[in-house]
Amino acid sequence: MQLTFKIHFQTQYGQNLAIVGNLPELGNWDPAHALPLHFFDGGTWEVPLDLPEDFKGTLEYKYVILHGSSGHVEWEAGDNRVMDLDEKRFNQLVLQDQWRSKYDEQQALFSSAFTQVLMRRQQGDASLQTPNTGSVHRLQVRAPRIDSDHVMAVIGGHPALGNWDESKAVVMDDSQFPLFRTDLALRGPSEVIEYKYAIYDPKEKKVVTWESGHNRAIVYKATRRRKQLTVQTDEAFLYPVGNWKGAGVAIPVFSIRSEKSHGVGEFTDLKAMVDWGKQTGMKLIQVLPINDTVATHTWVDSYPYAAISVYALHPLFLNPEAIAELQDPETLLELRAEATRLNDLEEIDYEAVMNLKSRWFKLLYDQEQERLHSDENFQAFLERNRDWLVDYAAFSMLRDRYQSVAFREWPEYATYNAEAIQHLTDSGQPHYHDVAIHYFIQYHLHLQMLEAATYARENGVVLKGDIPIGIYRHSVDAWVAPHLYNMNAQAGAPPDDFAVAGQNWRFPTYNWEEMAKDGYQWWKRRMQKMATYFDAYRIDHILGFFRIWQIPGEQVQGILGQFNPSLPLNGYELAARGVWHDKERLTKPYIRWHILEDRFGELAGSVREEFLDEPHPNHFAFKPHLDTQRKIEAYLDGKIAHHPESEWYFEAIRQGLYSLITEVILLPNHQTDEEAYDPRVAMHFTRSYQELDDGMKMRLDEIYNEYFYHRHEDFWRGQGLTKLPPLKDATDMLVCGEDLGMVPDCVPPVMRQLGILSLEIQRMPKSNKVQFAHPGDAPYLSVVSPSTHDMAGIRGWWEQDTATTQAFYNESLGHGGGAPFFCEPWIARDIIVQHLYSPAMWAVLPWQDLMAIDGDLRRHNPQDEQINVPANPEHYWRYRMHLSLEQLQQEKRFNQTVSEMVKQAGRDEAY
Repeated sequence: MQLTFKIHFQTQYGQNLAIVGNLPELGNWDPAHALPLHFFDGGTWEVPLDLPEDFKGTLEYKYVILHGSSGHVEWEAGDNRVMDLDEKRFNQLVLQDQWRSKYDEQQALFSSAFTQVLMRRQQGDASLQTPNTGSVHRLQVRAPRIDSDHVMAVIGGHPALGNWDESKAVVMDDSQFPLFRTDLALRGPSEVIEYKYAIYDPKEKKVVTWESGHNRAIVYKATRRRKQLTVQTDEAFLYPVGNWKGAGVAIPVFSIRSEKSHGVGEFTDLKAMVDWGKQTGMKLIQVLPINDTVATHTWVDSYPYAAISVYALHPLFLNPEAIAELQDPETLLELRAEATRLNDLEEIDYEAVMNLKSRWFKLLYDQEQERLHSDENFQAFLERNRDWLVDYAAFSMLRDRYQSVAFREWPEYATYNAEAIQHLTDSGQPHYHDVAIHYFIQYHLHLQMLEAATYARENGVVLKGDIPIGIYRHSVDAWVAPHLYNMNAQAGAPPDDFAVAGQNWRFPTYNWEEMAKDGYQWWKRRMQKMATYFDAYRIDHILGFFRIWQIPGEQVQGILGQFNPSLPLNGYELAARGVWHDKERLTKPYIRWHILEDRFGELAGSVREEFLDEPHPNHFAFKPHLDTQRKIEAYLDGKIAHHPESEWYFEAIRQGLYSLITEVILLPNHQTDEEAYDPRVAMHFTRSYQELDDGMKMRLDEIYNEYFYHRHEDFWRGQGLTKLPPLKDATDMLVCGEDLGMVPDCVPPVMRQLGILSLEIQRMPKSNKVQFAHPGDAPYLSVVSPSTHDMAGIRGWWEQDTATTQAFYNESLGHGGGAPFFCEPWIARDIIVQHLYSPAMWAVLPWQDLMAIDGDLRRHNPQDEQINVPANPEHYWRYRMHLSLEQLQQEKRFNQTVSEMVKQAGRDEAY
């Protein structure tokens, strides 16, 4: 068989096109051995390739641009191109392709969110019908944006294409959706045949939507070859009516309330949430992480971003009555009564719910274990997930045995050993049931979540998950593979308006160099597991894939963090910039008596006596055993434990002592072997900076601005382009990035290049030139939302600062006069409408903000609606919907209002 590859593409000087694929002649996917194409006039590239007559199989390939001067290889976007070469009838195959640009915004429509959910098609028995005579011309076009009631058709100026008669349109095969194909037998003299694609109603035999633009053309050349197949791939249907847009709702699973749940939202409740979504036009349900966080068996485990396993699902979300009915009627009545009591509570009682469910699961396991272990489906689940499930079950058993999740302190198994764990979890062990109960729970969690996911897919509603940026320090993942993480460091975020001292999440940071050694398999497996249940996901703090805010293990507050990786300043560079003549002044905490008086008032003397030395008159330094925030934390906690009557004093001075530690200008950088430093973020607010002379301030300002806003752009761009593609390419889920905070200029173009949607929050503009972002200015590849789980909702925020509210009322909403003190329903509606009419692909509305438009239904106190307070590391995550889903589905007026708002904004149409 002879293949001929043809593609039209305009390169720049020094660039060449090549083909990489799964054949030796195509380099076996190695660009260094790619098959180069030859350039012809008019921008056409072409190359022939002879294959052995007995060749069988499937050809997979992609085009690449080879940058000769730099050696850089640029891959085209999208999935691999696939061609079945088992066709015996053809010995000549011509592949006419078009380049797939990675900058094409429509590439996001080829994610499973669209192909498997929003535009899901029922696959029938239809297959491509290839004519038995003559040479064949195949037309194929990729078109993910077409609903299941319509088909793709092609019509043109040739008898084989209906001679432009709509009733004779050629309906295309969709068995490889979103690729549509049809084979034509063209005969007669050479000619140019014009045609167009159209979305078609097969029942009415008429066009619903013609594609835009000029007619396409087949350059048909008469040939005596009776065995030639020409495949003309038209990359995209040209939609004439603008971009697809959808609306969704954000609600954590734990916050969902139904009459059938047991004090907390459960996976089984997601089906009712899907029903409400269909009723109101909400095509996406966004949730927070759903992984197991059981570390302490207390309410502290309510924090959803500290999972003890990136694979295991949280037992909190398992509905016990959907597993099986407990056969002891008296115990069942007792458990149901407690479940009813908990379900009636306004907020989640995390500990009581977990205690109830733990008891229930144990009883069910004892009842069902014999049947379970003979269940072929359970055995298949166990085998399919063995690589993580066995370690997780062992970890959970050991956590409970030793009453601690801090595995390094366990008397046994503190260091993971695969052979020892295999022995520990053997079915012959007397404690085997303490292991197997975790298999049992995870199996049923999987079944219930998969049932909810399947129901959502079948009903055209996308489930969107959440990938935390970090892993929990005391997790299965850290226990099994500590070399993949920097265990002596902490991840967090620099200061912002919501956390002026920064955030310290206390997660270890990733050891990217180790992860790269096996091609990021840890990330790929994690994504593939997630794709079982979700068709879209949010990358928490996507900036961490470019650089993470890393805090030394000996510090408490995020403000003492530094970027990792970074390009620090060495002593020679600092000296050249004129700031290195007094090294100690810039790198040690700046503490003077007047600062102590300002911070501690009448307690200043006792603080000086207990915590500080005075190496020089009026120059103070922390005593060596108290010279880090973590040492101070441990010291104060110990004092309080031994002297509870003095707790008021120690708490009164705690934050002041922490702040003294932060009184530095330059922080040592430990990522390099040489002596180097990073400017401390927000150094301008320190007394250390404010009491410098103007010349030194000016020189430090230049260093600060260059370091934080210019120095790293190319460096961090390369980091993002290295780490994000393996994660994104592991599945076909739609990817959204949470890119809030101090965003480097390199981040938005990399996200656009990879087809990752940005997050646009009205109260957190990406530009420092405006006080508020406007949803109407959002890019198409984005998610707009009025708030997130980390901030107050519309109503709570409205009451926080009247000056800010007034500015928003006049500037963003365009209303004159004074702003109402409370966020009235019509104000909330104005804000929601702004988001729905945004050009963004998705408007995702927190459930609380959506309810704010109805004065009769919304919660009385808006302060009760906030899910998380980032400035409080010990926040209790217990928010619940105040209405049940059953009640919500009966609110016809409200649901009709939401549905009409979505439709009027054009967010309820396929095209």
